[in-house]
Amino acid sequence: MSRNDIERIREKIRLNQYDMSAHAMAEMAEDSLTILDIEEAMANGQIIRLEKDDPRGTKYIIVGTAKEGKTPVGIVGRFTTSARYLIITVYEVTELEA
Repeated sequence: MSRNDIERIREKIRLNQYDMSAHAMAEMAEDSLTILDIEEAMANGQIIRLEKDDPRGTKYIIVGTAKEGKTPVGIVGRFTTSARYLIITVYEVTELEA
């Protein structure tokens, strides 16, 4: 995994060039996470895995820490054809991910 990938994603977040799916919004609410938690986790997180089997593009699985500095947050997203970043789902990490 390229360090360039995480920097590219972080730039999209900084520039507000990202979207969240309805599923991601629902999961965020279910896990009592806020948009600030998601943005912070992406800013301090790392790509832990790539999933290349989706015809719509590579999915990046990022794990970082929420705004309060303790809660581990997982984010799954991909770049879209419009050069935006789409957050597909988010979740509180409850098990160690490999």
